[in-house]
Amino acid sequence: MSESSDSSRSLIPSFLYSSNHRLFQSPEPATTQIRSRPLISPTSSFAIPAPNEKVEMYSPAYYAACTVGGMLSCGITHTAVTPLDVLKCNMQIDPTKYKNITSAFKTTIKEQGLKGFTRGWSPTLIGYSAQGAFKYGLYEFAKKYYSDIVGPEYAVKYKTLIYLAGSASAEIVADVALCPMEAVKVRVQTQPGFARGLSDGLPKIIRSEGVRGLFKGLVPLWGRQIPYTMMKFATFENTVELIYKKVMPTPKEECSESVQLGVSFAGGYIAGIFCAVISHPADNLVSFLNNSKGATVADAVKRLGLMGLLTRGLPLRIFMIGTLTGAQWVIYDAVKVLAGLPTTGGASPATALAPAVSA
Repeated sequence: MSESSDSSRSLIPSFLYSSNHRLFQSPEPATTQIRSRPLISPTSSFAIPAPNEKVEMYSPAYYAACTVGGMLSCGITHTAVTPLDVLKCNMQIDPTKYKNITSAFKTTIKEQGLKGFTRGWSPTLIGYSAQGAFKYGLYEFAKKYYSDIVGPEYAVKYKTLIYLAGSASAEIVADVALCPMEAVKVRVQTQPGFARGLSDGLPKIIRSEGVRGLFKGLVPLWGRQIPYTMMKFATFENTVELIYKKVMPTPKEECSESVQLGVSFAGGYIAGIFCAVISHPADNLVSFLNNSKGATVADAVKRLGLMGLLTRGLPLRIFMIGTLTGAQWVIYDAVKVLAGLPTTGGASPATALAPAVSA
């Protein structure tokens, strides 16, 4: 009996592995062999056979897997921390009423009950799923694209610049997808009685302010998310590489998948701390502008003060973003592992191309 007949079956949809197309591929792409994994019993009628072919790095199938991983990682994690987001947004919008985390928690319980902590979950899920799909999928494409432009030697030498440029390019598009849902989320979370959720909140904003009302926070959102994402990806990539070089006793290729995912979480949490600090002033601006009709940046600075912009709600956001970013990288890399692909980080962006160039 052939080896393919003895292979275990996989739950990963076969369309993610299609390598019939050659778009975005270099002439001699590096490849990663799909490894059969006994996710379920081979006798199960619901199993989808894993295709007996190689998943080509930087192929359409590769980018499809990265897009799905980004969608799941951002959508799931942001929705899971909705209760913390409710507290943070209210502390940013009304610092007099919600003086600190304890005060915000007690006030929310008293006025809205436990349901108050789930407000805005639906626009959060939809908005951040869309953002994550564009963010991670386009980042992987842009990282490869910029590496090809400068060549393997300079891709290694200026790897951090490639991480920064790739993540910034991806986030510009991702935020356009997120912005309408972010506008609805902030209103629902900070204005009790405004709307129950997405179904009535979205049309209410459109009726009162038009479609432009959904995008009035786009520039501040870019101001928050682009530095955030640049810090997130560049810090993560360099941190993971440093962990494998200085901390781990064995090379990445010899580490188990669970150990690699543990490194992904550690690198993600460290990156999240830096992300929270650098993007926090813009986060305060986004919350203020989305909550106040006709308000300007000058109004936000006058109301919150410069120190308020820098520190209001920061400790809670550090905890939230650190945990959230670590979990995002674990989910994202877990999807890549399930697709038979390597986890992110631990090598320069040109490493996969080096064998082809030197051959």
